[in-house]
Amino acid sequence: MKQLNVSGRDFEAFLALVQTQHFTRAAEQCHLSQSAFSQKIRRLEQGAGVPLFERSTRHVALTPEGEVFAEEVRRIEADMRAAFDGLRDLANRRVGRVAVAALPSVAATWMPRAIAHYRKANPRIKVELFDTLAGAGLALLREGRVDMAITAGVDLREFESVLLREERFFLVCRADHELAANRSVGLAQLAGRPMVHLARSSSVRQQLDAQAALGAADTDALEVEHLATVAGLVREGLGVSVVPELTLFHFKREGLRAVPVRDKALRRPIVLARRKAKALSVAARAMWDEVVQQARA
Repeated sequence: MKQLNVSGRDFEAFLALVQTQHFTRAAEQCHLSQSAFSQKIRRLEQGAGVPLFERSTRHVALTPEGEVFAEEVRRIEADMRAAFDGLRDLANRRVGRVAVAALPSVAATWMPRAIAHYRKANPRIKVELFDTLAGAGLALLREGRVDMAITAGVDLREFESVLLREERFFLVCRADHELAANRSVGLAQLAGRPMVHLARSSSVRQQLDAQAALGAADTDALEVEHLATVAGLVREGLGVSVVPELTLFHFKREGLRAVPVRDKALRRPIVLARRKAKALSVAARAMWDEVVQQARA
């Protein structure tokens, strides 16, 4: 197949001649010499294989084939204008979509304010929030279903990431527990005590299991999926729990106390991650910046 040697400027010249029906005026409109202009029209006709214009000393008119071609060129020009208008809307954050996966504790604490600020500045951009555990959030990121993930305590070498903060852990217990009045506690003080744990799939549990100071795993410990359940079980005196700072709103109940854990080795890194070698859209970059700002405020 013969390769067409035409450009957007050739199409501009064609439409100018359609509009003016005069070679000299069309050439002036395109800021070209008449010979350069005529060469563009000739190149189009050679590429088409048929004459596009009927020429006389006084008259320039489209051939039937030229009329069909003119309609196609006008359609392409309109499509290009629409494409550029859409691109400008994306660049100016007038339209678009951004999706974030976040740990449930982050989704409940930082993200409401981040989304509120973001929507105020970008009212026409659709925001999607997936509140999910670390592993599931990274799976969404890996699959391209979200632009970014706020996660913790996992291997992130396959992603590009930024550390948002490292949060402390707290003992949560009944107000009448013997440790409730302490200013702080060490993990060693909890060894052998009845515990209420989150499921082993959670980043919180994985970090706790790595702490030798807690001693051997308590085979009688209660394991549940949700922090609200942990709070209810602790309130009934069925054990104590160790949870990160961002989750403490679940334990602001009458009869419960939160005591800082002083072991410096026990910190939960909260990380914002995105796919490597995958540029964020303008809308997603603005959300990335908003999340960082809220996390570090």
